[in-house]
Amino acid sequence: MKFSEQWLRSWVNPSVSRDELVARLSMVGLEVDAVISVAGQFSGVVVGEILSAEQHPDADKLRVCQVSNGGETFQVVCGAPNARAGIKIPFAMIGAELPGDFKIKKAKLRGVESQGMLCSASELQISDDNSGLMELAADAPVGQDIRSYLGLDDASIEIGLTPNRGDCLSLAGLAREVGAIYGAQVTAVPVAPVAPVHDEVRSVDVLAPKACPRYLGRIIRNVDLSRPTPLWMVERLRRSDIRSIDAAVDITNYVMLELGQPMHAFDLAEINGGIRVRMAEEGEKLVLLDGQEVSLRADTLVIADHQRALAIAGVMGGEHSGVSDKTRDLFLESAFFDTIAVAGKARSYGLHTDSSHRFERGVDSQLARQAMERATALLLEIVGGEAGPIIEVASAADLPNVAPITLRADRISQMLGMEMDGTEVERLLTALGLGVVAQDAAQWLVSVPSHRFDISLEVDLIEELGRLYGYNRLPVRYPQARLAPQSKAEARAELPVLRRLLVARGYQEAITYSFIDPKLFELFNPGVVPLQLANPISADMAAMRVSLWPGLIKVVQHNLNRQQNRVRLFESGLRFVGQLGELKQEAMLAGAITGARLPEAWAHGKETVDFFDAKADVEALLGSAGAAGAFRFVPGEHPALHPGQTARIEREGQLVGYLGALHPELARRLDIEQPVFLFELLLSQVIEGRMPAFRELSRFPEVRRDLALLVDKDIPADAVLTVIREAAGDCLTDLRLFDVYHGKGIDPQRKSLAVGLTWQHPSRTLNDDEVNTTTQNILTSLEQRFNATLRK
Repeated sequence: MKFSEQWLRSWVNPSVSRDELVARLSMVGLEVDAVISVAGQFSGVVVGEILSAEQHPDADKLRVCQVSNGGETFQVVCGAPNARAGIKIPFAMIGAELPGDFKIKKAKLRGVESQGMLCSASELQISDDNSGLMELAADAPVGQDIRSYLGLDDASIEIGLTPNRGDCLSLAGLAREVGAIYGAQVTAVPVAPVAPVHDEVRSVDVLAPKACPRYLGRIIRNVDLSRPTPLWMVERLRRSDIRSIDAAVDITNYVMLELGQPMHAFDLAEINGGIRVRMAEEGEKLVLLDGQEVSLRADTLVIADHQRALAIAGVMGGEHSGVSDKTRDLFLESAFFDTIAVAGKARSYGLHTDSSHRFERGVDSQLARQAMERATALLLEIVGGEAGPIIEVASAADLPNVAPITLRADRISQMLGMEMDGTEVERLLTALGLGVVAQDAAQWLVSVPSHRFDISLEVDLIEELGRLYGYNRLPVRYPQARLAPQSKAEARAELPVLRRLLVARGYQEAITYSFIDPKLFELFNPGVVPLQLANPISADMAAMRVSLWPGLIKVVQHNLNRQQNRVRLFESGLRFVGQLGELKQEAMLAGAITGARLPEAWAHGKETVDFFDAKADVEALLGSAGAAGAFRFVPGEHPALHPGQTARIEREGQLVGYLGALHPELARRLDIEQPVFLFELLLSQVIEGRMPAFRELSRFPEVRRDLALLVDKDIPADAVLTVIREAAGDCLTDLRLFDVYHGKGIDPQRKSLAVGLTWQHPSRTLNDDEVNTTTQNILTSLEQRFNATLRK
């Protein structure tokens, strides 16, 4: 929101400097982003009038002008294409100093003396327009200093408002704030009803009352849009970063800035029948004022006549019904649109307008009639015309209504850390336009005006008190609480432990958005319907993730595109499974690795990471809580992972997560040219472990047997190890798979698994017969289950 300081001070003028005003606005939450002078530093420039303009004798593009400053006439050579007799312009006389430390002196241009300079807006740094001389109003007082005439000793102040403070997107709202801050008198612009002089109306049918609880329309006949917008209005619009277009559009924009109510003016001749406020038909076409043709969706509220759509409600009007220089009769619109109904609609069509910016943040539901009367009065004053009666359609049941709020003194003390005098409470809240009725010394009943749609709770009122009193004045106190030590579960590995473990293994933590591009969502989760955001930040952040992988892959891409080819990343966060009503939010831990196995160094090889590097990291995570044996890796399938390099991670038969290589087709579509390995784990399963328990160390010797087993190639080694554990007895203390071989000397359909078994009895020495018997039992079980044999 940009506004002119002079304009604000015409509403409320506290006796403080600009710097102090800016600082105080920021302190109450209306953060000032910039303060910019509305013109450059110059002096000696007055309002001049060109009395005559003759062609230069020796230059086709120059004119010799006779210019009056109200007392004398000066000869000035000018090259501006619009230099002509009868116009009034900024005239820099001899001795004037222009921006850039440029001093005006007598000069000769192609042999003709020039006594000054006629200026464009850009030369005075008023605007970027350098197409010709800056033309002033016909009634501009010749000879008056241009800074005084245009009020150029002013600043354009830009405020970065939070989305909840839509009430401050107007001079009226800002004036209320400043008045409340300084206890200053606010002088609002008087708005009197305009008496109709004819009875012509158009019917208004609101077919979507929830989306549009209030709609007002008025016909103004016989306007003359050839009349220019007054300079004072053009300047106020310019200093608010709005370009002047024509009087009708300028007036609606001016009222929007002044009061906060977006409005629109239609060309009455282009309206067929009456007005219908309805939802669009799917695929309905509309050419907007910017020339863009859009295909409307059925969830879009439109302003239409009896034949076609005229405008996207609260966003932008259509080109064919827009005001032009041929317009003679206007249909003026002022409405209140529900915030939810219009939220995100502008962005979904690739638009952002001043109207949508305000309606999405909230507009005073009771403001439409006042704005209509104000705009009508300005139109009649500037472009003439004859106003008709206002037609209004309202649905009281759908208009916002906030119940009075009870404010308690002890709650104020608790939240602000200080006792606030009751008189001060009432003064501050009343200054904001809130109705305050003291019920007793300890509480008040506060009614909320329609322009403060952000206030609905007691804490909102306390926030207002803190803002206006001054956060910097609130007492500083150390927090006080009765703290008791919390028990720590010994059978858990909390997230900080897992984070430190991954960092120690060379990973870096990433934090990505929970909402992702729906197209990326589809790549990783084909066929799954995402939870869509109702009002996304942008079109590529519209779906809630069901996996952390899409965000991590985007980070991997970002690094690879910047020649960072060795990447190890992890992230912990929520995934969102299902739709509203049955939504599950699950904490996940995910990682991605690619590139060289070890950092570049003279002693390191150049091997790249593979599946087993990622598996080793996952096993370290699973074992951090002491329950590594509870997890199993089994062959699996996932649409985002390589069909032959995917493992399901299970715990007691329940899926815990996935591990594998990024699917080659997915990598191709993402322009990733090197292998990437991913894992994702359900955090609640990973952190749960086993309680450590002491077991006395045996003093008796260990016995080891090594077996080389031949099994079919498609039998997982884990399945073989599981059968060995079952048959090896209670004295088995260690089981290791130390070799896997297939190739020469072995049936092509078989593979060799070499395992080492270690037994140790806690109270005696095992003899060979016991170990041999156990070994034979193992071989028998393996033969029965997998047709396994000893390799010879």
